Order: sequence, then C-alpha cells, then structure tokens
Amino acid sequence: MKSSVSRAVVAASVTVALGLTAACGSDKDSGDNGGGSGSGSGDKKQSGQQAEQKPAEQKPAEKKSTALSAADLEKAVLAKGDLKGYKVEKMSAEDMPSQTLAAHPAACQPFADMFMFATQPSAKARVGRIMTGPDELDATVISLALLAHEQPDAEKIMDDLRTATKNCTAYEHADSKYRDVAALPTPKAGDEAVSYKVVGLIEGQKTPMSFTVVRSGSTLAAFYSINLLKPKKFGVSAEVVEAQVEKVQKAKQAA
Repeated sequence: MKSSVSRAVVAASVTVALGLTAACGSDKDSGDNGGGSGSGSGDKKQSGQQAEQKPAEQKPAEKKSTALSAADLEKAVLAKGDLKGYKVEKMSAEDMPSQTLAAHPAACQPFADMFMFATQPSAKARVGRIMTGPDELDATVISLALLAHEQPDAEKIMDDLRTATKNCTAYEHADSKYRDVAALPTPKAGDEAVSYKVVGLIEGQKTPMSFTVVRSGSTLAAFYSINLLKPKKFGVSAEVVEAQVEKVQKAKQAA
C-alpha cells in the first residue's frame, strides 16, 4: 500500500508544481630574453652590463570544476539499503522539470524553483529520489534531490533561500497559491542549511510541506516532505538528512 500512497502524493505535488568551466586561464608564454646579442658565454658582460635572463612566465593553473558529475551524483544519492526499512524510488524526469516559471511576488522565486528542485543558476546535474519510511502506517513521503553546482553558485542559492525566508510569506506560482511560508529550525548538517515550510492546496485540503536544503561544498542536498493523510504531520527526518549529507561527502572525496 505504501507505494500507492507514494505515487498519489508525488502525483499530487507534481500536479501543483507543473500547473504550470571550468574557467580557462589565458596563455602567456614568454621566451627567454637575453641581455646581449653577442656570441660570447652568458657570464660575459655586454656593453658593461651583466646579461640578464627573464624567467619564463608560468601559465596559470587551470581551475578545477567543483561541480560533481551526473555519474558522481548517482553514486552519492541515497539508495536501497542505505537506511534500514526505507524504500527508495527513482524520480522521473517529468517530476523534475528543468524550466522555471515566475513566482509572484518575485521575492518568493527561490521557493517556487526549489519546489521542482530547480535553481537559478541552473544545476550542472541533478538526480532525484522518492523515499517512504519503515512505518507502513505513516503516509509521509520525502522527495530528495542532489544538485551539482560550482561552489559560488551553490553559496548564492543558499543566500537567496535564506533571504526569501525573511521576505516571503505567501506567493502564487503556476496557477497555485502557497501560504504561511515560514522559516523552520535548521539541522546542523553540511556547511550550511536552510529549512522552511509552505502550505499549499493539494486535493482540496491545506497541506503543509517541509523543505530542507543543505550545502555540502558545491553540492546541494534538497528535501521536502508532505503527508496527505495527516497534513499536520510533516517534516524531513533527521536521519535521512544526515545519511544523505554523509554520502555526498564521501562521494566528493572519491571524485
């Protein structure tokens, strides 16, 4: 039964949502500049001055991308067996549309984007999963995604989300309305984290959704949970967040 609950919750949330290099250094190679044009040895004085050689300029080291690849993300995302009792299903591409639609007011745009695990700037790669817990009577469904960025972009996205928790309380997006937006306590995970809740109208009832986004280096681990059967019971499990962030950190070391 849990899988059918999962599909129903995912379908509902997607319906609401879809109502809708690396830096290259310049090469500057300089040849050796001799101080004289004579054929004598280098230690001879030319016109009373010591011949000097200017050392060749070194090419700047090519900056390595900090973004994990799609293959890296597939290794880093939580999978069956990582957490005892949890079921994990792959999120389809339809559940993670790449395009973003404008939110009103604009101050809420980071929330509207994250609902679909989208960001501005766009991620270099994304993977998504749907998780249900070991309690068969718990209808909570957790959606999670890993988003690969260059680190400055990842930091900007976190700043934008944090700013939105201060400036956004309600918004409209893709013909749907969201209310009671508010910051939630953030978990102590990764390099920084942002948590907040949004109340949307799903299947005719007000449904709180809990979001948590954690930055680990240049990778964002984003989670949201809803419970259609018991809307007031929602939240992203701390063990899920911790397990996912730990697996991302291991993937970064192996990359």
